[in-house]
Amino acid sequence: MNPATPNRLCLITGANSGIGLVTARELARQGMALVMVCRNAAKGEQARQDVLAASRTKKVDLLLGDLADFASVRRLAGEVRNRYGHLDVLINNAGLMVDQRTTTAQGIETTFATNHLGPFLLTNLLLDLLRKGRAPRIVNVSSEAHRFARFHPDDLVAPKKYSSMVAYGNSKLANILFSNELARRLAPDGITSNSLHPGAVKTNFGAGNGGILALGFSLFKPFFITPEQGAETSIHLAASPEEKGRTGLYYVKRKPKNPSGDARSDYFARELWTLSSRVTEVES
Repeated sequence: MNPATPNRLCLITGANSGIGLVTARELARQGMALVMVCRNAAKGEQARQDVLAASRTKKVDLLLGDLADFASVRRLAGEVRNRYGHLDVLINNAGLMVDQRTTTAQGIETTFATNHLGPFLLTNLLLDLLRKGRAPRIVNVSSEAHRFARFHPDDLVAPKKYSSMVAYGNSKLANILFSNELARRLAPDGITSNSLHPGAVKTNFGAGNGGILALGFSLFKPFFITPEQGAETSIHLAASPEEKGRTGLYYVKRKPKNPSGDARSDYFARELWTLSSRVTEVES
């Protein structure tokens, strides 16, 4: 039986644009009930209507949450737990890249907070619902940019020097390490966890940046793939019967691929988990 059948519930972050919106729409078209998590209410509702029009179940909800703010993540998780009795698929899709160093309300570098610590906190707060799901899956959107990262845990929360590309690469390495450690910890519960590279996608990602970063995006954008193509691996990992029971893998173009050596390190994965637990105040 295809896992993407009615009554399966999927929560996806960053669902109002780009590959997040396409992923939500296609899963809804296959028959999943959707919980779309967005930061902006107006943009989120517009996206919800788009997904609702394609949905077979007409079960498409919108919840607001900012992954960069731990208080917002905790409110979001509480609302999810109050509304739903189970969760079958969690897609940690939201992400960003910023050209200038900024910090969150908790004083953490924004890229690392949004791309890793927010998903880390949200996932841990929703594990009880996932344990009640049917063949539950966690899908973590990473990037080949992880290959430019170097794991220095003391320099993630508050880096001494800031580079947008380094910060982004570090956060994407963290996505894979987190996904792998989840796979190890959740194997006894039957919950799978996999990560993926969607490709260089032609979206508004990075549009708010300036300088050389914006120039780079504009120069290479004609060579990028469409959001529909970029969403294919997320959709595959969330719904394909072929992936039932497969866990702890990194995917490119719907196929497993070896990530970098750092990304395959069990030691780094445990170190990152310890750091993330301490910063987010989640019991490890």
